[in-house]
Amino acid sequence: MPVAKLAERVHLSESSCARRMRMLESSGLIAGYTALLDPSLSGYGVSVFVNVSLLRQERADLERFEAAVREVPQILECYLMTGQHDYTLLVSVNDMAGFERLHDTVLTRLPGVVSVHSSMAIRTVKREPPMPSEGLRIADVEV
Repeated sequence: MPVAKLAERVHLSESSCARRMRMLESSGLIAGYTALLDPSLSGYGVSVFVNVSLLRQERADLERFEAAVREVPQILECYLMTGQHDYTLLVSVNDMAGFERLHDTVLTRLPGVVSVHSSMAIRTVKREPPMPSEGLRIADVEV
């Protein structure tokens, strides 16, 4: 959203709004900016949620797995989980054949992987920026 539009929405001058945004950026609360791409137009319209279990959960094993995941561009998100599986990945591919190739050549060969369970998204119902802003508390950042 342009600063002018944001300033109008929050009832501040553009310069005051821009100054506050710079403060939030320098404090680390705003960690960066993201464009939401339409996956179907980018050629990667198939979203797959992949649950991964590792053989061991020792720190070194987790670090090796996480380092390898960071190198795979089709893995958009990776979460260390509680519960039945160790990690949940969000993978984006162009089609089922693309996922099969990724599954066979990458996912099952990541360090320490003992099992991989996948679920395909039928369609996206809601897709928002990563964090809701309603009720956001900025207690430690002076703006």
